[in-house]
Amino acid sequence: MKINSMLARFSAYGFFKNQRYFEPFLILFFRSKGLSFTEIGFLIGFRELAINLLEIPSGAIADLLGRRKSMMFSFTAYIISFLIFGFSGTAFWHLFLAMLFFSTGEAFRTGTHKALIFTWLRINNRLEEKTKIYGYTRSWSKIGSAFSIIIATYLMIAEHNYSVVVFYTLIPYVLGLVNFTFYPPELEGKIREKVNFKDVFSHVFNSIVLSVKRAGQRRLIIESMCFEGFFKATKDLIQPMIKSFAVMLPVLMVINKENRTPVVIGVVYFILYIVSAVASRKSHKISTLFGSDELGSKFIWKLAFVIFLLMSPFLYFRNYAWAIVLFIFLYILQNLWRPILISRFDKFATEKDGATVLSIESQAKS
Repeated sequence: MKINSMLARFSAYGFFKNQRYFEPFLILFFRSKGLSFTEIGFLIGFRELAINLLEIPSGAIADLLGRRKSMMFSFTAYIISFLIFGFSGTAFWHLFLAMLFFSTGEAFRTGTHKALIFTWLRINNRLEEKTKIYGYTRSWSKIGSAFSIIIATYLMIAEHNYSVVVFYTLIPYVLGLVNFTFYPPELEGKIREKVNFKDVFSHVFNSIVLSVKRAGQRRLIIESMCFEGFFKATKDLIQPMIKSFAVMLPVLMVINKENRTPVVIGVVYFILYIVSAVASRKSHKISTLFGSDELGSKFIWKLAFVIFLLMSPFLYFRNYAWAIVLFIFLYILQNLWRPILISRFDKFATEKDGATVLSIESQAKS
């Protein structure tokens, strides 16, 4: 695969956007502000609601007004969010405002950058490499996550101040915003000079109707919902097991109790992210081996189903060691499958609605 300056910029985007040093300690950050778990639940619920409401319309806005502009708006919203989080006191509404900006950044980012990559592939007649190239750029997101968790762990141990950790997150996001200024204007897509609410609503409505009507796209949406749903449910069950199992390891007894949890979280997730980066980068080989993205995806589904079946009794009997081993295999499969799925979605996207189609997928997996 030929690596040029644009692939480097796409990869840099993935690396920078996952430098969220506060994320592993978000609940602890809210607790340090004096919030109850009920109030934290309201904040998290508000964030998810806002993302879901904005997800598809933000894709339509990107298609109509420009994808590069939308990405720059997204990172600007993130930066404002981090500033509010960092400077916020104990006022609850400050945190709600920060969550609103964070949700806006998240919604405008998810499907838009994928569409941007596929636009570049079409312009350069490299669409046949889409699984390989998307998997490559996605691997840098995972590498970014791996380094993020190590940096976050170090910052937390060194600073013991959640607000300071949030401020450090500003650095990669400012660099990410600068990175977008080097994206060529032709990646904006087929934009309009003037857009009103009616145009956005019409674009969203037509895209959703087509997604429901087209049997192939409808099947992909259901596939995304099922795989991601099972994976996230399993992940939520396994995460406490990983922490409990790792904390009991004799090698960690030399670390004081206060620092043991962040160290455990850091090491375990660093390994998982590096493994997932390798899987994402190699996902195209599954498609090549089986002759198509569809057949490669079916093979991954079969393996995942077997792992789900094998994992169930271990979860039931609380056999942490084997459940964690199987989860690692499932984690690898999810990262092999994801680039293949996104490439299959692009078959139903055009230059006019690419960001909207991929935003619908992001909405479905949520």
